[in-house]
Amino acid sequence: MIRSQTIDNSLSEQEELSFEAFRGLIISDYKIAYESRQASLLGRKEVLTGKAKFGIFGDGKEVAQLAMAKAFKAGDWRSGYYRDQTFMLAAGMLTLPEFFAQLYANTDKDADPGSAGRQMNCHFSTRLLDENGNWLDVTKTKNSSADISPTGGQMGRLVGLALASKLFRNNPELDYLKNFSVNGNEVAFGTIGNASTSEGIFFESINAAGVLQIPMAVSIWDDGYGISVPAEYQTTKQDISEILKGFQRDEKGEGYEIFKVRGWDYPGLCETYEKAIRVCREQHIPVMIHVTEMTQPQGHSTSGSHERYKDKSRIAWENEYDCMLQMRKWMIESAIATDEELNEIETTAKVYIRDCQKKAWADFNSSMKLELETVHQIILGTNHQELINQVNGLKVSSDASRKDVIGLVRYALRELRNDPSDSKKNLQNWYAQQHESNFDRYNSKLFTDSSESPLHIKGLAAEYDDDAILVDGREILNACFDANFARDARILAFGEDVGAIGDVNQGFAGLQAKYGKKRITDTGIREMTIIGQGIGLAMRGLRPIAEIQYLDYLLFALNILSDDLATLSYRTKGRQKAPLIVRTRGHRLEGIWHSGSPMGVIINSLRGVHVCVPRNMTQAAGMYNTLLKGDEPALVIECLNGYRLKEKMPSNIGEFRVELGKAEIIREGSDMTIVTYGSTLRIVEQAAEELEKMGIHVEIVDPQTFLPFDLDKICSQSLRKTNKLLVVGEDVPGGSSAFIMQQILETQNGYQYLDGKPRTLTGKPHRTPYGSDGDYFSKPSMDDVMEIVYEMMNESAPAKFPDLF
Repeated sequence: MIRSQTIDNSLSEQEELSFEAFRGLIISDYKIAYESRQASLLGRKEVLTGKAKFGIFGDGKEVAQLAMAKAFKAGDWRSGYYRDQTFMLAAGMLTLPEFFAQLYANTDKDADPGSAGRQMNCHFSTRLLDENGNWLDVTKTKNSSADISPTGGQMGRLVGLALASKLFRNNPELDYLKNFSVNGNEVAFGTIGNASTSEGIFFESINAAGVLQIPMAVSIWDDGYGISVPAEYQTTKQDISEILKGFQRDEKGEGYEIFKVRGWDYPGLCETYEKAIRVCREQHIPVMIHVTEMTQPQGHSTSGSHERYKDKSRIAWENEYDCMLQMRKWMIESAIATDEELNEIETTAKVYIRDCQKKAWADFNSSMKLELETVHQIILGTNHQELINQVNGLKVSSDASRKDVIGLVRYALRELRNDPSDSKKNLQNWYAQQHESNFDRYNSKLFTDSSESPLHIKGLAAEYDDDAILVDGREILNACFDANFARDARILAFGEDVGAIGDVNQGFAGLQAKYGKKRITDTGIREMTIIGQGIGLAMRGLRPIAEIQYLDYLLFALNILSDDLATLSYRTKGRQKAPLIVRTRGHRLEGIWHSGSPMGVIINSLRGVHVCVPRNMTQAAGMYNTLLKGDEPALVIECLNGYRLKEKMPSNIGEFRVELGKAEIIREGSDMTIVTYGSTLRIVEQAAEELEKMGIHVEIVDPQTFLPFDLDKICSQSLRKTNKLLVVGEDVPGGSSAFIMQQILETQNGYQYLDGKPRTLTGKPHRTPYGSDGDYFSKPSMDDVMEIVYEMMNESAPAKFPDLF
């Protein structure tokens, strides 16, 4: 007899199984694992024959993942590694037809519900949202956050997924969120390869979870290699759990429970996972399961063979200790199954896997065959023999792709450019329809585009009483955050120095005392996991504000922001979202790492995140009010030198809203359009006052947000009036200024209104040296603005504006 919790978490711990029932569960496990192995083997063949582009599989990890799946319950979360196919199959979160559909990049969201063909194979996710972008009840489903390829990047979000359970358990104000948690009982499961434990994000996340004491269960799949690099080059002592022993809980304080188990030991794995996850779930502490002696029978991926870097003795050992062979051997020795019974299971599994593959391939090709047949009929009507021959060639091809079909149509339209026939018009119409369909297949859902998108939230002006007082800009922010925290219990904020002192510029001053440490809290210096923590919390229905102390230090977290947050909606085709707000401060102050404005880096790497560049704290507050009512991620960059500048306190501090993508004309003029943002805007305003004394009237436009940028085309409308354009920013030459130019001249067609060369005024191509002089000689100054404006006016009217130098 055996306690059922060890083998099937759907039964109570007290219920005991008969041997026959126990035997049936183990045979079912073996069947799942064997099918998974066969899917890996067949998947590799499909890549090598050209049907799929690349393959990376979970062979060698099957048995440990069976054990992990037994401990995984409805409501739990996975943040994983691209070797987890057996776990996903065993947990019921993936089917084999879906596995092959993803391998072929089938864009049908029903065929590949995790990513609709956008993710490389074995990158898994589950649906968290309905078709309209609204949250589903994630307490009733088993949940997987969307995988990413950077091996270790999943660790940051894992911290947030686990922390959410602790907050749901300990904060009664969140009890009403019934669709997101059941008393915080959910465990966040993370998986990672042993080589990837060498990455900084792994150590950051392990330390953060130990500090936070959260229900996070990390499984380390250890097969001794990182692609071709063995553990001796990866890990001190060649053993990650050995070097992490200091995290083990003891009588002195908090820490981890650390477990070590062999990857081919089925009963040992089941027992270890049952014990580890019970401790994690009930005591709300992190656990680590180091699964050693794993193998990788086909090597890292289809890009190479492991025989190139493993010696004969290692391969011989892997052949003997393959987890499937060892499980099979144990089952026979324990009289759970006979060799004949297992042979029959294996034979049936091979047939079933091949059937799944054939069906997936046929489904993948079916829509393209219809498209090709339509094109064939249209082209036949052109009587263009070369085109007819080409389309006939595609029809007999066994692996014609959508690219081939569309490529042929585009070629045909070029060839038929002088043909006035109806067939050509039909082909043009068909292509236009397919262009829209292909945008949906391959380019849509960069943002959620739901009814709750912040782009749907209309602006509301700040209102002022007659006796409105002037206060420091930081006080505007503080009052804004106070109003929002009082309004919505889901909102929480965290970051370095955010809690006790209320952040270095006092935006949260006094709010921790008012709302408690569960909602406004300090973190260690760990930028990557600050962002990852925010992503995980946002994926579980909370509204986090993650603070990175200075914009220069945002670069420490750029990989998590770009790889994970910015791509989440896109890579799941709108089926997952993380409405995280990242708050930071930057532009000019003093010193190399406290005056950066790397906006070009940010704009180009964070497509999928709204990027806001408010000129003052009132505008920043209006943006926070908008974003906290929306459901998409955003980065807000406050002006470092604006916290003590005086602004009027709005009477509707928590309600007024700044629309995203809404540019604003700050000063009207007729001679030149200057587009600028953030801290340089005040400098341009000062220069405009002086330029007016010289008879030059400039119009100043503040785009306010870069992503999106000036949706109403205010910039080009201004340029139509002035015919001259100057872009001013603090980024390096060709940074944000190049983006702004592209938007105005190309996207808004502003080029047609120019009567001279558009110009940019930027920072120098290096970091800003320390001191006021360093700032003056490295960033745009009022003198620089005046002189470049005057020079541009001199070019068009030299008699009126003679040379200065």
